Amino acid sequence: MNRLNPTVPADQYLADSNVLFYLNDAVIQLLEHKEEYNQFGVIRYFAEYFSSVKNSNHVLFREFNYIQATPHNRASFIRVFWKCYRQIGKSGDLLSMLEYRSLLQLLCPDFPVVLVQSAARIAVMDDTIDCLMSFSDFLYAFQLQFYYQEFLDCVLVIYQDLLAGKSPNTVIVPTSTSIEQIPSVSTEENNKEERPQDGVEPSTLVQCIDALCDRSKHSHPPRSCMREILNQTDRISYYSFLMSLAKQEAINQTIGVLPSKAELLIDPEMDQELDKL
Repeated sequence: MNRLNPTVPADQYLADSNVLFYLNDAVIQLLEHKEEYNQFGVIRYFAEYFSSVKNSNHVLFREFNYIQATPHNRASFIRVFWKCYRQIGKSGDLLSMLEYRSLLQLLCPDFPVVLVQSAARIAVMDDTIDCLMSFSDFLYAFQLQFYYQEFLDCVLVIYQDLLAGKSPNTVIVPTSTSIEQIPSVSTEENNKEERPQDGVEPSTLVQCIDALCDRSKHSHPPRSCMREILNQTDRISYYSFLMSLAKQEAINQTIGVLPSKAELLIDPEMDQELDKL
């Protein structure tokens, strides 16, 4: 949102840009480390803090509650993860879910395992999460799961209701205020195996997803992208839907931090440094 647009009310701009969230965090960090920051001045501290937010460097080594607090923080963390570890992709190494968890926790020590498990299930389409995964497969699955976490939790609730045979008219579409009340859906799902024959009618699922998009205040993938996937099959499972979503270039363009798969591992500056070594 353009901060110079006179048609945008100040309150709306502050809410949409999360400026007050960052200002509050900046003050807290200043008070907690005031002896360190007082050495070069408060004005310089605030300038460097907001410069790091703008450049997406502010999430490194921060607690999970902070990195998931805003869409910008989530996108920034995805970018940091890609930048830090893309050499793994260049080398062609395949890693397990536990190894990806370790890499994520090097950047965010309290990053929850359940999100890593959920991303791994998307990458292998709910096959055993002990499978080895390429960096690119895991990265795009992780981007989808982490950035759209609340929305995907709601889609899973809807999917499970449809799978249980409920009529679309009786499926309860979660609202933004009820999302936090959903019992750890991802945790429960990670303890269950989705049978290959399971699936729901895409036309019914897309109807419920449209209703969810209308009512939810959380970020969601482009509707056109979801409809395109659901219109291509007669029956679809939850994880096959998410795997197809994770591969969509429209997701990259919407979130705006990862390049296309063809350009994911291109890094001339890093290659030059490695050649010197």
